[in-house]
Amino acid sequence: MTFRDAEHAAPPPPARGGALGHLRVLDLSRVLAGPWAGQVLADLGADVVKVERPGVGDDTRAWGPPWLRDAAGEETGESAYFLSANRGKRSVTVDLSRPDGQALVRRLAARADVLLENYRVGALERHGLGYAALAAANPRLVYCSISGFGQTGPYRHRAGYDLLLQGMGGLMSVTGAPDGAPGGGPMKVGVALTDVLTGLYATTAVLAALAHRERSGRGQHVDLSLLDVQVATLANQAQAYLTTGRPPGRLGNAHPSIVPYQAFASADGHLVLAVGNDGQFARLCQVAGRPALTLDPRFATNAKRVEHRAALLAHLEPLLASRPSAAWLEALEAAGVPCGPINDLEAVFDDPQVRHRGLRLTVDHPVAGRADLVASPIRLSATPVQPPTAPPTLGQHTREVLAEVGVGDEEVEALRAAGVI
Repeated sequence: MTFRDAEHAAPPPPARGGALGHLRVLDLSRVLAGPWAGQVLADLGADVVKVERPGVGDDTRAWGPPWLRDAAGEETGESAYFLSANRGKRSVTVDLSRPDGQALVRRLAARADVLLENYRVGALERHGLGYAALAAANPRLVYCSISGFGQTGPYRHRAGYDLLLQGMGGLMSVTGAPDGAPGGGPMKVGVALTDVLTGLYATTAVLAALAHRERSGRGQHVDLSLLDVQVATLANQAQAYLTTGRPPGRLGNAHPSIVPYQAFASADGHLVLAVGNDGQFARLCQVAGRPALTLDPRFATNAKRVEHRAALLAHLEPLLASRPSAAWLEALEAAGVPCGPINDLEAVFDDPQVRHRGLRLTVDHPVAGRADLVASPIRLSATPVQPPTAPPTLGQHTREVLAEVGVGDEEVEALRAAGVI
């Protein structure tokens, strides 16, 4: 297949606002880490074109239930998982295993500012779509590779999934109840946090590379590893090990360095206390009717409370279990003691602060009619986050996007007939 050299006549992409409205992003990634980075860039205004496999698409399109339902309550086949990471993008279907598909991606990359990919190390190079090949044609390209273990090292060819990296990277060693306690043992976090954090680090790295390009005129290759990110984001837990040489263990909902800072049972449920200093502890004791606890030398400072954690909890647990959560929360909040409920997702989206901040939004959807999505948490005063479009249906924008790089209707139909798009 050959393509007309008609880029001078190609229509421009749709005009976009936002801080990154001048940027085009080619998103070759799938599942979560890469798509999350692309979604953040789209929120900030970038034109993000998601390249998917014809007839199949991103793996997460099949990761249901739950599925988005239409106005009649019928399942649409659009998975909630896919919706969570792909708002604001345009979808193009291209078979990267075919030479004509590879040629299409090269044309798209030649006009892109950023490329995101999370293929196995070396896979895109075999198709002529690696960084060196694409940067030769577009030296300004910022090419971000996301993988389980990075582009170098003995594990570089291994597949990486969030659960594996939560285990290998240490997160599960500090998450969950202690060994021997009811329900004790390794526990993963309830969302794919390693993937999400890697997506956020990828976004940061891409923006840094773009800032460098403003000065140098050249892009660069960004290498993001889920393992690297997981180790880096262990934060105080990793530093505690490096400082002491002793691996920290699991403490359930408790904090290794602050007491009391955990969930407690109340008379009718649970609540969270986050007592971060001695003054807050004194106010907690006052509200609880036990001011004498602040005079006990075992509890007078946070360091002492950490040392005598079990003895303090023996006082606090029965006290907190004696009243309903609402009564505690009202009294503690009035006294300036950090506290809160443990909400399920229904309560989260019904919370007055969450509603005020607009974290639930409704967009038009080409199949369901409408879809409720989670909004971006970013607030910018001069370049606000753009109102998102719905996550695209598979191949929804193929003809539109290819027209922007000079592929005419006849060529589109020939490519479609050949199964390339």
